[in-house]
Amino acid sequence: MLMPKRVKRRRQHRGRMKGVATKGNKVTYGSYGLVAQECAWITSNQIEAARVAMTRSIKRGGKVYIKIFPHKPVTKKPAEVRMGSGKGAPEYWVAVVKPGRVMFEIDGVTEAQAREAMRLAMHKLPIKCKFAIKEEAKGGEA
Repeated sequence: MLMPKRVKRRRQHRGRMKGVATKGNKVTYGSYGLVAQECAWITSNQIEAARVAMTRSIKRGGKVYIKIFPHKPVTKKPAEVRMGSGKGAPEYWVAVVKPGRVMFEIDGVTEAQAREAMRLAMHKLPIKCKFAIKEEAKGGEA
């Protein structure tokens, strides 16, 4: 499960998810990518489930790149606790994902294998996603 090794402050504000991704919106490392089409908090468990689904689908051939990391802590108070007495302890960690963000990339496999692996990963995530191909790969000589 992904989480930061150290953090300066254990509790964060929730923040707002608006706008589109300006960073991490291009397929850089691999040949194929999985692009988010909605805003969401993706938990570390969901990232791990998607990664496992992809690696099993490509039978440990090729390489899977994870381009999102859960930096944001989500806190929760224990059950049956009275109101007040501060904010709860961190329960899990999330990555803030905006539309256009490339979340996963695959290299070293065919397009059909990559599409199937990404399809399986999409089912593990709580948002709509689309399959993307690297710009240089589909452009060719113009």
